[in-house]
Amino acid sequence: MAEGLVCFDVDGTLVPGTSSCAWVAAVLGHEAELVAAEAAYDAGLMTNQEASVIDARGWAGHTEAEIGARLESLPLVEGIAETVAWCHERGLRPILTTLAWTPVGELLAARFGFAAYCGPVPAAEAGRYTGDVAEHLDEYGKRDFALAQGIAPERCVAVGDGRSDLPLFAAVGMSIGFNASAAARAVATHVVDSSDLSAIVPLLEAQFSSV
Repeated sequence: MAEGLVCFDVDGTLVPGTSSCAWVAAVLGHEAELVAAEAAYDAGLMTNQEASVIDARGWAGHTEAEIGARLESLPLVEGIAETVAWCHERGLRPILTTLAWTPVGELLAARFGFAAYCGPVPAAEAGRYTGDVAEHLDEYGKRDFALAQGIAPERCVAVGDGRSDLPLFAAVGMSIGFNASAAARAVATHVVDSSDLSAIVPLLEAQFSSV
């Protein structure tokens, strides 16, 4: 089977029914403001940079350990470990292409074996978040991160669910809308609705046996 890249979104894809930001915001006290910002982003009324600024303010004064502890209980779909292992066994590189904060990507990469991750970076000093954004990322940066992995676009598959995945969907050889929004379904090569990520494996197998 050919070498290839499989790019996984996090919020709405690996994290069902909520987002990693909302999961954290629920215990920090700014969930309503954050959910409204995420809805505005999904509707194209706000940039991810603007949404990140709102969320980062809610992290101000909280420690990295505190946020990390909350993220440990992040709800996830079934089948992540199995799907990532399947990729590694076949010489495919599974990565996280996400607009979730980098502590989320770091945690998921360590837990499941994703080879790389991207995301906006929350500013921190001496183990405590400042409420600022150290590095921004948007949907185009997410696409560029995937394409910078050094694998030809036709050998890349993107798995995602929403607005932030659309530029990447347009750039790769195959896209899978996983429990996706109407906008993502409209442009995805394939659509899969499941509570288990391994439901996409037959599509990956067919794609990489033919490229």
